[in-house]
Amino acid sequence: MTIELCMLLGVTAVLFVSILIQASVTIPIVGLKAALGNREDAPASFPGLAGRAQRTVGNHITGLVLFMPLVLTAAIMGVSNEMTVLGAQVYFYSRVAHALLYIVGISYIRSLAWGIGLFGLLAFAKGAFF
Repeated sequence: MTIELCMLLGVTAVLFVSILIQASVTIPIVGLKAALGNREDAPASFPGLAGRAQRTVGNHITGLVLFMPLVLTAAIMGVSNEMTVLGAQVYFYSRVAHALLYIVGISYIRSLAWGIGLFGLLAFAKGAFF
């Protein structure tokens, strides 16, 4: 397995952990019965830590939608080089930092981590397709 595919699995694992955190901080707010229900009466967003966890998951899904096709397309094409490896690693580590910073509520550095992740995506794309 290439390093790029390993980083894709890592990013997916970060999403899974973020979902677990989101559930663990949201269930006490809405109650187990409501959490297991169809959530028609659940609020669209939550305050504090639960809201940040919810937004972290949404943001991470958006990023994964950008990262996954790049990595899978490069893998299908058999492309793996220093730039794709660097881009994937930068993206992965920036997403770990972004998730942690978002959940604990550190705004500006979180945005910097997001920007570094965008740089990783661009570097990956450059290495894979240009």
